[in-house]
Amino acid sequence: MTPEELEDAVLPKADAPEDEAPEEVHDEENRLRPEFVRNVLDALYEEDEGKVYDLVEPLHPADVADLLELTDEEDRLALARAIRDLMGVEVIAELNDHVREALVEGLPPEVVAGIAEQLETDDAVAMIEDLDREDQRAILAELDPEDRVAIEAALAYPDESAGRLMSREFVAVPEHMTVGDLIDFLRTNRALPTDFFEVFIVDPMHRPIGTCLLSWILRVPRAIPLHDVMMRDQTLIPVGMDQEEVALRFQKYGLISAAVVDDAGRLVGQLTVDDIVHVISEEAGEDALLMSGAGEGDIHEPIRSAYYSRVRWLVANLGTALIASLIIAAFGAAIEKLVALAILMPVVASIGGNAGTQTMAVSVRAIAMNQLTRTNTRRILWREIRVALLNGGTVALLIGLATALIFSPMLGAVIAVAVIINILTAGLAGVLVPVLFDRLEQDPAVASSVFVTMITDSMGFFAFLGLAVASGLVG
Repeated sequence: MTPEELEDAVLPKADAPEDEAPEEVHDEENRLRPEFVRNVLDALYEEDEGKVYDLVEPLHPADVADLLELTDEEDRLALARAIRDLMGVEVIAELNDHVREALVEGLPPEVVAGIAEQLETDDAVAMIEDLDREDQRAILAELDPEDRVAIEAALAYPDESAGRLMSREFVAVPEHMTVGDLIDFLRTNRALPTDFFEVFIVDPMHRPIGTCLLSWILRVPRAIPLHDVMMRDQTLIPVGMDQEEVALRFQKYGLISAAVVDDAGRLVGQLTVDDIVHVISEEAGEDALLMSGAGEGDIHEPIRSAYYSRVRWLVANLGTALIASLIIAAFGAAIEKLVALAILMPVVASIGGNAGTQTMAVSVRAIAMNQLTRTNTRRILWREIRVALLNGGTVALLIGLATALIFSPMLGAVIAVAVIINILTAGLAGVLVPVLFDRLEQDPAVASSVFVTMITDSMGFFAFLGLAVASGLVG
């Protein structure tokens, strides 16, 4: 496909329609039905672009983005070309990062610049930030000076910080204005952002000193000065704050929007709750994926990237598994004499691993939510020890009785004690390993599972086989 064809494929021609898609297009969970996607692709293969357009035209921009993501990579550009009049900025903003990057990389810089100028600053940054430096510079050179300065300033902030996430479109007025002055200003100023929830009141140095909700402004007499009705207590977000911490503040204080300030305390942007919803969703999924070592876990991620992000933890797991194997090898003679040990070893290790995973998941979440801190680490650790003792006692009783009936009472007692030891070890490791990573300023979700599994497997094998030898089961 030539650059001209690519340009026609994804250059926004018109705003996407706001009408909702016909009901039969979606299933009961509001996903595009496979039959609908198949009908679109069949029309595309038949080169009937008119039918493709008619099928897609009623869709909401978010559904158009879903349709593109559901389409194979080799058909995606052809589909975008068929519906080029529907490829508005709303669709571009809704696309998965990897899908959007693949589309954008094939476009001339001036085309990408045209798209970026129609997007909100934070969406434009999200579209450009993952491109190569050379591509970024070429696109920035094509932007209007005002847009270029705003995007360059955003790209200068750390990744996943408030500076990258914030919008630079906000309303700020001086405190000497009256409510009537503010209402007239909002009605006559054409340069105001389309959506905002509150007005920021600033001092002569452009530092926020209060806020006024729109609901207040509409209910207060016009002659009242803003400094008499504004809320002086507000949550200010430092521009370098990590987006996860920003989300926690929104959740803790029930915010709808918040001012973002630079190091000098000047107002430079705002964050709104719709941005934070995406952050919360991303961070929740990211922690779960990091604990499994699955990298980004994005089904649109290139195969090479997925391979690199996963294989390193599999190799690390291979190394830690060798430690458990060495423990088993040390008791090789005992296992040869009593085959039941080999039968029951996986039970002890599996129970310990599951217990460790449970505790680790709770600990990682507590750390992410700022519920597990230096202040209460000992209390949480003692809590998990008690839970582990209760769980260990219950499981040990069950497995001990079963083993005593099938094999021997002594072996039942040995495995019961080993299970208690391993579950207690799992409880300790499930808390201490994530806390240690957090103290070292590393993400506690990244490698906790690898080390917790190593500890529970090794301790499980050592406790079970060591107790079996010590008890005289094998001579």
